[in-house]
Amino acid sequence: MLDDTDRRILRQFQADPQASTAVLSQRAGVTPTTLSRRLDRLREDGVLKGVRGQIHWPALGYAVEVSLRVTLDKTVPRAFDEFIEAARAVPEVLEIQTFLGQVDVRLSIIAKDMKHYQQLYRDRILGFPHITDIEALMHVARLKGSEALPL
Repeated sequence: MLDDTDRRILRQFQADPQASTAVLSQRAGVTPTTLSRRLDRLREDGVLKGVRGQIHWPALGYAVEVSLRVTLDKTVPRAFDEFIEAARAVPEVLEIQTFLGQVDVRLSIIAKDMKHYQQLYRDRILGFPHITDIEALMHVARLKGSEALPL
């Protein structure tokens, strides 16, 4: 599906998505026309899903990050759907992942401080439906954080 030229283009685009066409094409070793044509094709093929703004949430006063590992009552047919619907309604829930195994769902939650987290946990999270077990993991440090793919 991808050839070496596509991979070079994607590596450069991934490293600096705001770079101009001229700069990206030079870095990727292709003409600006080839770059534009290839990026258009990669978008049409669903390889490139767009460019997004990423907000550094600690700069906005969020100092606490918690990962919650949740086990749901699997005897209830719509347990996953109802739980996920409730989790999506909480703005501080940044990420929802589902798993096969003992842990069913992982939530990534941010809060301004521990008091804010405790309020979220008691008033919102514990009210989510179908929870049979929940484990909180306090985030200490992010040692590697990248969405870049090894192209």
